[in-house]
Amino acid sequence: MSTDTAGVTVKVVLLGETTVGKTSIISRFIKDSFDPNCITSLGASFISKNLYFPEFKKTIKFDIWDTAGQEKYRSLAKIFYKDAVIIIFVYDITRKQTFEEIKKYWYGQIKDYGIQNPILAIAANKSDLYEKEQISEQEVKDYANSIGAIFKSTSALSNTGIDILFQHLGKKYL
Repeated sequence: MSTDTAGVTVKVVLLGETTVGKTSIISRFIKDSFDPNCITSLGASFISKNLYFPEFKKTIKFDIWDTAGQEKYRSLAKIFYKDAVIIIFVYDITRKQTFEEIKKYWYGQIKDYGIQNPILAIAANKSDLYEKEQISEQEVKDYANSIGAIFKSTSALSNTGIDILFQHLGKKYL
């Protein structure tokens, strides 16, 4: 019995407003590190990580794209998500507007310019700041259900929910 070490490659794009923690989530997933002085992404960056799924005897190579959230870079983001199989929408639980932008802008962009039926997730980031939460988790879960997305509460700072999010996305893909 052999395992598939090469596996499959899956393009993943993180989308959301500036400073919601997209880069920090990626850093925590790839390097298991957190930089409190992380600078805002300009344009996009790319990094990969292999994750083995023993129940499927498969390895997924996640090609992860980190996109800039600033409005002036939004037109560039289309280049990165147009062929992405997995889309992770990230919002900051302490800033309700960052979730509203997922509904008002980012989800529509994926529907209009992304592949048909991508795997979607919503990451409620900065869950370590729950006392400053501006939007109910239930409201976000309801929205996630309405668009067929996985919902996961995450914190790059405290390393909460990030590995589980990628495991869920990989299992949904396989």
